[in-house]
Amino acid sequence: MAQKLKVAIIGSGNWGSAISKIIGNNVKLHPDIFQEDVNMWVFQEQVDGKNLTDIINEKHENVKYLPGIPLPENIHAVSDVKETASGANILVFVLPHQFVYKVCESLKDVISPDCKAISLIKGLDFQDNNLTLFSEEIEKILGISCACLSGANIASEVAEEKFGETTIAAKTEEDGKIFEKLFHTPNFDVKIINDHVGVEVCGSLKNVIAIGAGICDGLDYGNNTKAAVIRRGLLEMRKFGKTFFGGVRTETFFESCGVADLITTCAGGRNRKVAAAFINSGKSIDEIEKEMLNGQKLQGTTTALEVHRFLESKNMTDEFPLMTAIYRIVYEGAPPELLAENLRTRKF
Repeated sequence: MAQKLKVAIIGSGNWGSAISKIIGNNVKLHPDIFQEDVNMWVFQEQVDGKNLTDIINEKHENVKYLPGIPLPENIHAVSDVKETASGANILVFVLPHQFVYKVCESLKDVISPDCKAISLIKGLDFQDNNLTLFSEEIEKILGISCACLSGANIASEVAEEKFGETTIAAKTEEDGKIFEKLFHTPNFDVKIINDHVGVEVCGSLKNVIAIGAGICDGLDYGNNTKAAVIRRGLLEMRKFGKTFFGGVRTETFFESCGVADLITTCAGGRNRKVAAAFINSGKSIDEIEKEMLNGQKLQGTTTALEVHRFLESKNMTDEFPLMTAIYRIVYEGAPPELLAENLRTRKF
């Protein structure tokens, strides 16, 4: 009999808790493949004077980041990331991208030799005048294979079991079958492809375009303008992927990780909401983020910064007028009306 796979979830915010509900239920549905108990790493916080890990393990609910949603009883909150991952065969990374390097470095000496990973992280990292993908960084640091998952997946809707789709890019057919069993449900429809670069580029850049959609809403520009932002944004995303990352497939932009995720994020995601509130607030977007997100972090603002630094290093900011305008409005105090001015450039 083949060894049963032990799954560990690295992260426990809004999205991490939502995905833990799917994983906790699916490992029980496939007892021939997976061990039933699943550790979930929780960054320790105090909520009403109690450890968040204790609350999750007692109430089976993440009362801070996903209140009102019961989690399976086989999900065990653990405050030590090494303890969480020890002996795991599958690591599910679902944490803000600014914590990836520190967490991975701490795991190097505890992971199993046969371990594999999947990244649910949406972001790109700029270093040494280059952009890197987080699945590739995880692979490099830990020396293991890393797939990625991204799609039109607003966490609260996934947790409430409203129908949605997602895209998984797996490195092998065998890995794809395992990840499909781990994540697919009747209401969370998984499609396996093998373009991990395209999946991650889409998942990262759509958050930047969602900031633009929020600026539109904050200025009360209406749906026609927001549709233009979404269309131009998709074209800039595709151009960016094709220009700077080899092998990105055009058809990936029409999967759930592409146009569908862009639409849903521009309609109801946290990047859009915070950006809309930021306009005319007289505050920085960081202040609005703290007021609205209960300790969670935006991905669109940091990705906009990383992308702009990269484009500046290539002297190509003018080739991506929409993403450049979004960066300038958020970080340089440019008037938000710059967004519409850049739409009029007719580069696309």
